[in-house]
Amino acid sequence: MIIGLLTAVAASACYGTGSVLQAVGSRKSARRESAKSSTIGVTQHGGPSLSSTAKAAVTWEFMVGTVLDFVGFGLGALAARLLPLFLSQTVISANLVITALLGIKLLGIRLSRAEWSSIGVVCAALVLLATAAGPEGSGHTPIATHWWLLVASVVLIGGGTLIVRLLGGRAAILAGLLSGLGFGALGVGVRVLNGVDPFHLPSLLGDPALYAILVAGVGGMYLHTVALQIGSVNGATAALVVGETVVPGILGVLWLGDSSRPGFAWVAVLGFVVAVAGAVAVAWFGEPEPEPGAPQAGSPEADELPTEVAAR
Repeated sequence: MIIGLLTAVAASACYGTGSVLQAVGSRKSARRESAKSSTIGVTQHGGPSLSSTAKAAVTWEFMVGTVLDFVGFGLGALAARLLPLFLSQTVISANLVITALLGIKLLGIRLSRAEWSSIGVVCAALVLLATAAGPEGSGHTPIATHWWLLVASVVLIGGGTLIVRLLGGRAAILAGLLSGLGFGALGVGVRVLNGVDPFHLPSLLGDPALYAILVAGVGGMYLHTVALQIGSVNGATAALVVGETVVPGILGVLWLGDSSRPGFAWVAVLGFVVAVAGAVAVAWFGEPEPEPGAPQAGSPEADELPTEVAAR
């Protein structure tokens, strides 16, 4: 349990730092496009085009952030094998705190008292979850469910990408939520993956869950990049937290046999609900309504604003 918790905390640190560095790279790329008076980087709906997202991905900040994401992925996969999903995913989702704190320094974001309070609520909920967590389930499931996981991942990422592109600049929170659901599917896939323990390469390569992990991971990373390009880094990350925590946590209990300590079920439920509520609160307070006539997030006019203003 202790090793699993330490692994999840390390994964959280990697993800949180990576998110902020990716946001720095995304916005640097957007400002360059705006300085060139380029309209190629924006779709007709006001969102970032594939070319602008690709340009954001080759900034050094984004590449370092991506490396940290891959390290976090490896640590998170290990944590998902060692802990109940409702605990591992929630601890990993605490990267919201790291994202918020680093955002103050690197993005010039000023957190309100409500945001600080919401972050404190998330931290308190994590303590409740760690106290209540019991043994993780076996993770053994019929191969048919692995196929369903693959189908769900393809539909989620494919359909989600289409919807986000249609909504354009208004899709920051939705893109964050969908990326979180993708990362949640990734966590479930890691947990049920065959051929890992003991290692058996044919079983591993023949398991649909492996390909669900790839689809959900790559698609989730793309949607997260879009969310960081067009919205608040805190709001996008908070939406991601909800997506990657709620569904995997519920599936872990109902499908994979995860459980709490005897007599602590109510503490686990309370911690889970409070953690999600705190993340939603950060998203709510981190996305103030734009002033009348203000540039829309993701538009060239918004990209020309100072970093600390455009990030809010």
